[in-house]
Order: sequence, then structure tokens, then C-alpha cells
Amino acid sequence: MLSKEYPPHIYGGAGVHVAHLSRELTQLDGGRHNIDILCFGEQRVHDANLTVQGIQLGADFPYRNSHHKKLIDPLLRNILMTGSFPDTDIVHCHTWYSHLAGCLIKEICNVPLVITAHSLEPQRPWKEEQLGSAYNISCWLEKTALGNADGIIAVSKAIKTSIKKLYGIPDEKIHTIPNGIDMSVYKPVYSPEILDSYGINPSEPFILFVGRITKQKGIFHLLNAIKYLKNGIQTVLIATNPDTVEIGEELSRSVDEIRSAKRHKIIWINKFVPENHLVIIYSHASVFVCPSIYEPFGIINLEAMACETPVVASSIGGIREIVTNGQTGILIPLKPKGRDDPEPKDPEQFARDIASAVNSIISPSRTLRNMGVKAREQVKKKYSWINIARQTLNVYHEILEAS
Repeated sequence: MLSKEYPPHIYGGAGVHVAHLSRELTQLDGGRHNIDILCFGEQRVHDANLTVQGIQLGADFPYRNSHHKKLIDPLLRNILMTGSFPDTDIVHCHTWYSHLAGCLIKEICNVPLVITAHSLEPQRPWKEEQLGSAYNISCWLEKTALGNADGIIAVSKAIKTSIKKLYGIPDEKIHTIPNGIDMSVYKPVYSPEILDSYGINPSEPFILFVGRITKQKGIFHLLNAIKYLKNGIQTVLIATNPDTVEIGEELSRSVDEIRSAKRHKIIWINKFVPENHLVIIYSHASVFVCPSIYEPFGIINLEAMACETPVVASSIGGIREIVTNGQTGILIPLKPKGRDDPEPKDPEQFARDIASAVNSIISPSRTLRNMGVKAREQVKKKYSWINIARQTLNVYHEILEAS
């Protein structure tokens, strides 16, 4: 299994997916399956049937500009991965950051290649702000790898449809297996003292955002919605890892403007939050808000729902498969500008719709409670990691038998 992310270096849903999937795969069939993970970092794990090796670069390297450095770094690590892999029956890649190594190992070892599509590069045009012209290479790598894969796992029906349209991959090659959630960890847990330690008033309702500081997550649309919220509703942002220095500075200015108006309380937690604290914050939140403009799945919604917190989210991608509108939360129509520009046509109306949905759920409190209970029930029924690991193993077997 090849991945940029693995604990403790996780910044998105793909890293969570790899960590939980690998753990559950080692438990299946009496623990007879061996999982070797190559990732970016200094990790070293040697359990009974799980080995993790972080790949580091031991020297500096030349690059034309800082954007290109973000491409060359993973490509060099991919070359090192290609020289570091153990004997294997199958190679499984997660995100374009590991696709080159996957393609090389497939040919060197003559083993099948499986790719889990967590997102698709052509649908994330804002990535050009991070990579510059190297964004063209990430798109090319993804297209080449998916075309060479023996099997593709899509994390939602929506992304499966996009894979077929963008890359012409035949339907029978793509398997839909969602992300999952650890219900024993993500469950209602309450501690007003923990809220106090982060500056959150436990006696007042609050809405919660969790995510990277990136255009994809729609955080600025949420900030724009705050002025339409009822009085007395706090906004809590757990937002870190800006895509660029500029977008981090933009968020800082926007938060300062809201605070200076002194109409609504906003708490920005710009640091790592331990998982046990995150669960408590999810559990206390009145509503979890996910205003993404692109979301192939949206594992954060599962985390909130498992903690019995209803969700207000954009009606896009995989979110529509997770949130049942009117029962476990409210879906907000995004109405994008176009295929190549997922930003809403009318940002102000989108902000009003977010606030209106939040206001309607928070009052009356009975609606809040009923939605929260239904949300956890739905997650428990559909998204356990053990079921997802079994489905993934079945894909492995199917591909190996056909090869």
C-alpha cells in the first residue's frame, strides 16, 4: 500500500482511510494477510503483519520555482518507494502522490495495480495555486495511472461517474467502496471543561467547521454566512494547513473582521487537536457545517454524524450519499458557475442558505436531537471499517484471480 499520508502525518481523508483500512485488513481471516505500507515521513512500524516504512529525502534537490518543488518532492519519494518495496502480490495506491511508484512497481514486479480514487485532479482547479504549471503533471499522472490500473476503487458513486466521464474507464473496472468510521472512537462524549480550554462557551450553541484552509472546503462561504446567523450562536473553526501562505493570511483577515464587528463570537483553533478532544467538540456542537465546493466523499461528515451531530452541507458529490436531507441534516444547493469552476454562481445566496439551514435546525432543540440520533444510526448501518476492509479484500481477490 502506497500513500503520502500515514499517522502521525495526516492532513486529509485519504490518510484516515489508509490508517483504518490497513489495520482492519490485518485482522481479517485470522490475521493471515500481510500489509506493507510505504508513505512519506519517518514512520517505522513493525507489528506482526503490518509494516510501515516512511520515505524521506536525504538531500536537497534543484527546482525552477517553489511551486515545482511540491511536485518534484513526491516524485523523488516515488523513485525511492520503487526501490524499497518488499515482495508483494498486489500494489494499492492512494492519491496521485504515489501513482508513479504504483505504476513502476506494477511493471517491475508484474503484479496488479489497484488505485483508490479519493478525488480527481481535473475537478480541483484551485490546485494550480499550489503547484503552478506542475498541476498539469499531477493531472497527467492521475490519468496515466488510472488508465494502467487493474482495478479502481471509488469512494462514492459520484466519483465513479466522474472517473468514467473524465477518463473513459469502463464500468466493470471501477468498484464503489466508501470511506468508513470507527464507531468505538467517534461517539457522543461530553466534557464542558475541554470546551473551556479552547475558548468555547459550553452554555451557548455553536456551529463547527473542521478542515484544511483551502478553497475546496468552502470555509470563506461559511464566514460569509455568519452575519445571517441568529444572535448567540458561536462559530468554531478547526482549520489548519493552508494550501498557500496567501490563503492563510486571507482567512486571518476575515476572522479579524468578524471579531471587530462584535456581533458574533468566532473561535479559530489553528493548531492540532487530539482525536479525543475532537470527538468532544463534535459531540457538543449544535450543527456541523461542511460548505465544500468539491467533496468526493467527506469523511468529516461521518465523524460528526457518529457523534450525534446533524450536518448542514453542500449538496455535491459524495456528501449527497452520506447526509439524508431533512433527516440527518440539511443539504444546500451549490449551483456552481460551471464544470470548470465549482464556485457558486451566487455566493451571497449560498451563504444565506447555509445560515437559514443552521438557524432552522438549532431551533427548536427537538429537531436537533432527533436529527443527531438518526445521523449516528445511519453511519453505524453503512460505514463500519470492517465491512469496508472485507469489500476491499474481495476486490483484491477478484483482480488476482483475473490476472
